[in-house]
Amino acid sequence: MSPRPEVEAHVYRAPMWSRLDEVDRAVAVAWALDQGVCGVGGRLDAAPRDLQHAVIEVERTWEARTAARLRRFAEVARGSEVWTRDGEGLFHRGELEGPWRYDPRSAAYDVDLTHVRACRWGSGPVGPPPAVLASFGRGGRNFQRIRG
Repeated sequence: MSPRPEVEAHVYRAPMWSRLDEVDRAVAVAWALDQGVCGVGGRLDAAPRDLQHAVIEVERTWEARTAARLRRFAEVARGSEVWTRDGEGLFHRGELEGPWRYDPRSAAYDVDLTHVRACRWGSGPVGPPPAVLASFGRGGRNFQRIRG
């Protein structure tokens, strides 16, 4: 199982909020911005050797939907625009620069952002376009494409 070829770049909502309620959302987003990554949850007890193994282990540990979300995140085209919101409710825009990788460090595990991609985040908060506001306004923890 190898990832599908990357497709056209799009715009994505990247809340970077764990499904584990004990993980502080603000801390997770601040960590990702500081580390220059965009990530999704689904932490594992052992680092997978590749994406295929990660998807299998995430499905075994979490569920099929979480594994499918991981695969979709890994397949997003480099150059895609991502938006997140920090603990103060301010928006940050980034651009995905690298492929999926698993971050085995304890800090990544603690914020449940072990599945990451290099991301060039802007220098600070910016005003989002209406489609981004609407997407975040609907709530949710999923990394997903923003249309419109």
